[in-house]
Amino acid sequence: MHSSSVIMPLTELPIGRLGIVRELRANNRTRRRMLDFGLITNTVVEALCQSPSGDPTAYHIRGAVIALRTEEAAGIIVEMTNAL
Repeated sequence: MHSSSVIMPLTELPIGRLGIVRELRANNRTRRRMLDFGLITNTVVEALCQSPSGDPTAYHIRGAVIALRTEEAAGIIVEMTNAL
């Protein structure tokens, strides 16, 4: 069976879907914060839910639920695959 994958910013990952971190495109301070959360290459991230206003969004990352604002999540590039 052939599985396809889609590369996208974390902000575009649909709620309830999993993505694999492929790249961090963030400035030094934000990049350091993302690394502190464990967002490194090949980390699995699940989009859980959005606040009523749509920002921030909660993500399940390495056993923790972390809320990220749109501008933070936009710099995290993930791969969403049908296999997940």
